[in-house]
Amino acid sequence: MGFEVPLWRTIAVFRAASLAYAVYQAVDTHRLLAHPWGAAAVLVVMAGWTAFTVWAYGRGRMDERVLAAADVAVAFACLAATALVVEPAYLRHAPPLTSTWFAGAALAAAVVGGRGWALCVALGHGVVDIAMRVSLGLDITAAVPRGVVLLLLAGYSMGYLAHYALRAERRLAEAVEIEARTAERERLARSIHDSVLQVLAMVRRRGEELGGEAGELGRLAGEQEVRLRTLVGSGPSAARAEPGARAEQGAGRARSLPSSPSPAADLHAALAELASSRVTFAGPADPVRMPAPAVSEIRAAVEAALANVDRHCPEGTRVWLLLEDEGDAVAVTVRDDGPGMPPERPEEARAQGRLGMSQSIRGRIRDLGGTTEVITAPGEGTEIEMRIPTHRPE
Repeated sequence: MGFEVPLWRTIAVFRAASLAYAVYQAVDTHRLLAHPWGAAAVLVVMAGWTAFTVWAYGRGRMDERVLAAADVAVAFACLAATALVVEPAYLRHAPPLTSTWFAGAALAAAVVGGRGWALCVALGHGVVDIAMRVSLGLDITAAVPRGVVLLLLAGYSMGYLAHYALRAERRLAEAVEIEARTAERERLARSIHDSVLQVLAMVRRRGEELGGEAGELGRLAGEQEVRLRTLVGSGPSAARAEPGARAEQGAGRARSLPSSPSPAADLHAALAELASSRVTFAGPADPVRMPAPAVSEIRAAVEAALANVDRHCPEGTRVWLLLEDEGDAVAVTVRDDGPGMPPERPEEARAQGRLGMSQSIRGRIRDLGGTTEVITAPGEGTEIEMRIPTHRPE
């Protein structure tokens, strides 16, 4: 049951109570009615429409926007009918026949159409009320603007409440969906671990022991093992990867919710895909959300660093890739156990026109507003630390 069902029930109770009050007002001031049977007919229409709206709203029997428009039209018609069935003196002693009943239609319009509809209905009520009084030769009293203000406050508050309640309900549905997907992924992960991963791990170990072509087969099996472990372990990240796509479902009701200014992506998932039998990845347990273009550039910089290891280090060099989320920034470290190099070597390479370090790595990180530090020495490997400020979407 969505949040709207109890909301419609509350409005239905309000309609019934306000209808009873309207009947009381008509009976109490019956001496001022020019056409008592006409007034009774208006009250009968109000009662019938109240019963219909209680039956129709919140049950999916018809388009709610069409229903709300009809609701407002009936309320305005009943309000205007007051001028046809009462004496001019009536409005000096009592409110129009619709009394507070009109507010039920205004609240329903606010729930369906939002705060804009609430504003239009409140202003429309003021216009019709003034026209009715002018037609009866009455002065415009302070009661008219007071009624408009009260109706506007009630409708605007209801529209505001419905807007945020809808967003909260949608976020709860997304959380439930993520939980269900995660549970299913964990179930599949257990099954895969008991079969495929164990076989791949055995092939890797035996290949390393035998060497030669079997060693190459073992290496490939090891890479596939790492990738498969990363895949089955990335459930929450995958589930959260594209919230905008799911938000488009039911867009008719969520049309007023602001969309994210730029697509978001998970840096953790993007870097985890680079893990292999010789590249060990470590990162936080939770996704690291950043704008998708930044994630793409950071990954490209890391790939350039790994390419440098392939190009300049002996075969079998181990690499450790570390991701740290520091809140206002992320730190990505690529460290290898290769032969290292003199600390001045990166600058010499740039002067010689070799732009791998200066452009593919430093340039990308610099364009993101970050910094890059290279720590190296002969015989001690190389460590590249990239620090990038985060600009996470809301």
